[in-house]
Amino acid sequence: MPVPTTTAQKTMSAHCNHHTSPTDNTPAYRRVLWVALLLNAAMFFVEFGAGLRSGSVSLLADAIDFFGDAANYGVSLAVLGLALSWRSRAALLKSVCMMGFGLFVLGRALWSASQGTTPDATVMTAIGLLGLVVNVGVAAMLYRFRNGDANMRSVWLCSRNDAFGNLAVVAAAVGVFGTQTGWPDLAVAVGMAALALSSGWSVFRQARVEMAVGQRPHQH
Repeated sequence: MPVPTTTAQKTMSAHCNHHTSPTDNTPAYRRVLWVALLLNAAMFFVEFGAGLRSGSVSLLADAIDFFGDAANYGVSLAVLGLALSWRSRAALLKSVCMMGFGLFVLGRALWSASQGTTPDATVMTAIGLLGLVVNVGVAAMLYRFRNGDANMRSVWLCSRNDAFGNLAVVAAAVGVFGTQTGWPDLAVAVGMAALALSSGWSVFRQARVEMAVGQRPHQH
């Protein structure tokens, strides 16, 4: 992953451009967000049903992540073109959701470990590959917008995390098939939770800096 611009560079750029990002309110970016929203909403229903059917915690975790991402894209669309302070508030909300998702998955993994169930590896593989195709497509569309403000960066991180998550689900399915236990599934679910917590904290820190910049009196 290319190294993003520094927080200082972003905040300086925002201040010089009246607290707006040069690419956050273009028709192209809006179209990408709408496509991402619809695809993520559809995949939520597919993966949630498959997760319940297969008994896979990693699929359920990914389904919840799809739902959260669909909501995040909706929030991003709502704040496009607003002042940096408002976009930063939206990013703060999304970062809290990302970290909340991570904590939920950790709790679900602990509960499943206590039950000792073995998920259906075939369903996990098929749905994991479908999710991977969707997420790679969305991540590719969002790639050129990855170095915007905290709100845009959170959108990019969500799509990137989902692609990694689906690869991990497929790997877990192979592990479940080979070991005939649920531990590979649980290990991947915990890894997805850790990734969500790390990314959420990264966005949270950047959004706090941008909020401080956006609330300063603008000087011409």
